[in-house]
Amino acid sequence: MINYLKLIRPLNCLITFISVFVAAFISVGEYLPFNTVLYAALSAALVAAAGNVINDYFDVEIDKIAHPDRPLINGKISKKNALIFYFFLNLASLIISYFISTIAFGIVLLSIILLLLYSYSLKKIILFSNYIIAWLTGMVFIYGGLVAGNAAAAVIPALFAFLINFIREILKDMQDIKGDLTAGVVTFPAKYGSDKAQIIIIALTLILILLTFHPFIFSYYKIEYFVFVMGVVNPLLVYFLKSINSNKSEKNLSRMSILLKLNMVFGLIAIYLGK
Repeated sequence: MINYLKLIRPLNCLITFISVFVAAFISVGEYLPFNTVLYAALSAALVAAAGNVINDYFDVEIDKIAHPDRPLINGKISKKNALIFYFFLNLASLIISYFISTIAFGIVLLSIILLLLYSYSLKKIILFSNYIIAWLTGMVFIYGGLVAGNAAAAVIPALFAFLINFIREILKDMQDIKGDLTAGVVTFPAKYGSDKAQIIIIALTLILILLTFHPFIFSYYKIEYFVFVMGVVNPLLVYFLKSINSNKSEKNLSRMSILLKLNMVFGLIAIYLGK
């Protein structure tokens, strides 16, 4: 059981689950359709879990070098059982979304297809693969807003999630250069080098920092949002830039990837406080 939990990356799934609730909360008026949002959050988390499983399924050769501790590499889970688990997770997510609405079912189905295509072939397209994963992360918030009846209100957190995950995906490619080259996967850092990848990361991070001012300046969120963003979120982004500039070791890039994931949670807290 523990190995299957490792396979789905429960922290990623939990963030997806919470993201749907946060998106629904900031999008809804006076009444939050709790049961509907709960089902939507569960279906989104199951899609994320399935995406992690199929990604590991196709990444066995890469992970032998980059992530030798993962269950499919150390033999704790067979590829056959991983594939069965993958289909079970997707089926459960589709059944749940079907009882929410036709649109919800369509979004879940599209997400499943894109994650499968990404793991099978799209990840070989430089930067576009990073864009797909970041776009899907942003869609989690649109999904939450949709089930709450106001998808437009979820656009700002969706954009925040898109950018921070676009940055994180490129960072992960920097971390996995050796494994990617061994498996013949040519990412942007693998082809053009870590320094040029870092330039993209710096540019995207600076854009993200600037965009965090927008919701407060235009009164979308209250002062609590601004205080939390300026006191926690943006300082961590600045620290992130300083850290990857001074230390590009695989260990530090892994730490910074975790930091970005954590900072996304802090960003959600800021949005929640500013609602």
